[in-house]
Amino acid sequence: MKWVILIAFILIIASLSSAAFFLIRDRGRTRNMLRALSVRVGLSVALFVFILVAHQLGWIQSTGIPITRTAPR
Repeated sequence: MKWVILIAFILIIASLSSAAFFLIRDRGRTRNMLRALSVRVGLSVALFVFILVAHQLGWIQSTGIPITRTAPR
């Protein structure tokens, strides 16, 4: 599971880097930067949905701060 998330993060960073490269090289004259940023957004949304589904299926466990319920005063 950690490897899948790590690979997704690497792909997101690579897409962001390629968008920066196209911004510098093409100066906004082509659609390459737009495509790279669209891929980055798609990968980010897919990773978020994957993490939510993996948590619901029990593949990963949350380790955050436990929520305690207190009586209102």
